[in-house]
Amino acid sequence: MRPIAYRLTGLLLALSCCSAFAQTAPTQVPLGGNAYITIVSPSGDELIDDNGLHNWDSTQAVISTYFDVQQAGQLDLSLIGSLSGASHSTVKVSIGHQSHLVNLSSTGTAPFSAGTFTVDKPGYVKVDLQGVSTDGGYYGDISNLQIGGSATAAGTVFANDPTNFYWSLRGPSVHLGFTVPTNTEYFYSEVTVPKGQDPIGSYYMANGFNVGYFGIQVNSATERRVLFSVWDSPTAPTTLVKQGPNVIVDTFGGEGTGGQSHLVFPWKAGQTYRFLTRAQPDGSGNTLYSSWFGTEKKGSTSWQLIATWKYVGTSSYLAGVYSFLESFDPAYGYIGRQGNFANQWARNASGQWSEVTSAYFDVDPTGLNKQRLDFAGGVHCKEFYLRNDGFFSNSTASGQTFTREAAGVPPDVDVSKLP
Repeated sequence: MRPIAYRLTGLLLALSCCSAFAQTAPTQVPLGGNAYITIVSPSGDELIDDNGLHNWDSTQAVISTYFDVQQAGQLDLSLIGSLSGASHSTVKVSIGHQSHLVNLSSTGTAPFSAGTFTVDKPGYVKVDLQGVSTDGGYYGDISNLQIGGSATAAGTVFANDPTNFYWSLRGPSVHLGFTVPTNTEYFYSEVTVPKGQDPIGSYYMANGFNVGYFGIQVNSATERRVLFSVWDSPTAPTTLVKQGPNVIVDTFGGEGTGGQSHLVFPWKAGQTYRFLTRAQPDGSGNTLYSSWFGTEKKGSTSWQLIATWKYVGTSSYLAGVYSFLESFDPAYGYIGRQGNFANQWARNASGQWSEVTSAYFDVDPTGLNKQRLDFAGGVHCKEFYLRNDGFFSNSTASGQTFTREAAGVPPDVDVSKLP
């Protein structure tokens, strides 16, 4: 048997090695893909680009950076950056009710320590920066937060791919894929946006198909739209056949090209809206896609034509039918939103309605690649729901199928009388 002193020495060495192994190297969280100006100053000078925060000249601005930790514990926090236009500044760094003041100096070297904070549960952490004082024009150019401590020991998640910071700031898009019968000519669905779940930059897409999409948007604080777009075919541009009253028609680019039509309409959260889309082969090798927007008036649905577009070179009924929820404005990707998608029905070319009660749930690469974790979907009160952004925890696993309870009553719409 080995001497006791020898065994104690070995135990101390083992504990020392375990302690060293548990200490993780500090991690840098880039503001370029993880931060937002959540309170804008009156001047609005503050700017966050791929390289971080710039033009920070107001005590009123609040800059919030988000990252996910896998366990509770202590969080050591520092600022990476430099002073520009000043020699000294003081910045308040806050996590919830905890805050510390950080002194930045033009003669100092980053990282500038912000002290230690307590994180009481796993999930997303929000770090707020706010200027306190400066002897120049700016509080600093901040590129990264440096984080460490026991809260980070089990791992962290944040946007770490600079080539996709734009998409990370927008947040993950979530989708419901529907299987419809062969020769589906019409697809009907309903969307309700819960009150308080309609921030700027939201698109609740109700009726999507392999070459187009139809839904409602929040475009600004004062404008909302009903949007119907059809991509160009590989052989020729999509052309307008007909547009409804007050509908504005244009083309679009960026994510492909095609024809776009929208109606400025003050839709409201808490109210249910109806969507009907038709795919009609025109007999000459093309397909006519039409969409109608429905609102309830005195117990019945009033339908308005948004547009009919001709997709050239393919004759088809509806295929690839789906719904989605996205944030299309990266400045508002920190605000959560939800859409409830209900009462999906397909009508084939023979006039028979079929209820669609199952949906395949998935998320885009922003979620699949773990740049963001704030996405969810499921079934509640006979409706599918989609949720994204807001930096909530407990995301829903992508790649599963949800089933809602059948309503059993086809939509009350006479397709022969549609405008």
